[in-house]
Amino acid sequence: MSLRRKPHRGGSQDRSRKGTPSPSPSPSKGTLNSVQALHCPPQGTESERKVKLATIHKALTADPVDVAALRKLAISKGGLLTDDVRRKAWPKLLNVNLFDVPYKKGVNLEAHRDYHQVVLDVNRSLKRFPKGMRDDQREKLQGQLVDVIVRVLIKNDQLHYYQGYHDICVTFLLVVGKEASFALVDKLSTHHLRDFMDANMDRTRHMLNYLLPIIKKANPELHDFMQASEVGTVFALAWLITWYGHVLNDFRSVVRLYDFFLACHPLMPVYLAAAIVLHRQEEVLACECDMAYVHSLLSKIPGDLPMEHLVSQAGDLFVQYPPKEMAREARLQYKLSTSMSKHNDFELETLYQRPDKVLQKMTSRLNGAATSSSPEHQSRGSIVLKVTVWALSAGIGAVALAILNTAGEYW
Repeated sequence: MSLRRKPHRGGSQDRSRKGTPSPSPSPSKGTLNSVQALHCPPQGTESERKVKLATIHKALTADPVDVAALRKLAISKGGLLTDDVRRKAWPKLLNVNLFDVPYKKGVNLEAHRDYHQVVLDVNRSLKRFPKGMRDDQREKLQGQLVDVIVRVLIKNDQLHYYQGYHDICVTFLLVVGKEASFALVDKLSTHHLRDFMDANMDRTRHMLNYLLPIIKKANPELHDFMQASEVGTVFALAWLITWYGHVLNDFRSVVRLYDFFLACHPLMPVYLAAAIVLHRQEEVLACECDMAYVHSLLSKIPGDLPMEHLVSQAGDLFVQYPPKEMAREARLQYKLSTSMSKHNDFELETLYQRPDKVLQKMTSRLNGAATSSSPEHQSRGSIVLKVTVWALSAGIGAVALAILNTAGEYW
């Protein structure tokens, strides 16, 4: 798929084990059934899983929500473990109140400048949906995906659609459902993804400029070979602007990376790209030192990458070579990046969130009888809340602690 920016044309074109008792909104039953093939089994032993789930539950139900602990858990081995947990934790990582989603109806989607391009890209994204899904189910989800994308663009007229954006949005749709994905993608698009959504791709290219300096610090020989081959960084463009959703076939790996990215600095996908290239250094150095050969090798991500190891290595690289120290070599003034310069404020804003149980009560009191009689509220109220027994606390991995303890200096 071509990932170049399309010019505007005016007027055209897991269900694994039982979840937490948190009354968080969730996708409709039909949507969940249609994506069963994407169920992501937890990693580690059963006892480790129970301990980690207990710690996540404790962070989610603290008042205020313990977002710092939640970030550490999302970074640590296995991430957030299940999609049921992600439906509760992802909104907290992005500071989104799912009980107050301004999802307006009656919006003329087709009038938006990018509507037709969005439809074309979504129609070509068949591989992002579960294998074996009935055509009518997939088409319904594709329609919801178009709706979510265009509504976000209408709400934020300063944002410009790019090919690859839909690869990020479909991941949220499949995990959290239509309305929640609108809220999460809306926040993500004005923060982590903001630099990708300019009228041109200058700031996106600048973000990629960090890649080779990071590799140079970690492995000068590999860096010099890549420089001699003149391969550049275009091979990693699709990795960055789709958060690897377009290039990884294993949905479990994709959502695991989203746990990681949502808990970290906006440049973390670039650090992961450096970790992947460094992991493949023997293959690269054994390749002919020619742009075409090296680009062909690097642009194809193997299906057997040790993802947890790479996540850990990306965190190590971030701590050793933080963005501010790398900015000069990346030829980017740090504050020119909206995604990076505003991230510190974004992180601080997430620290004062109320748990879902409290938010639900507050919303019910504010909306009163009018809300309780609406179809949307009745639908939410009919969701059967699952209850499980949670184990005690869990330890946090050293890499997760290192990232969180040092990142404050740079964010």
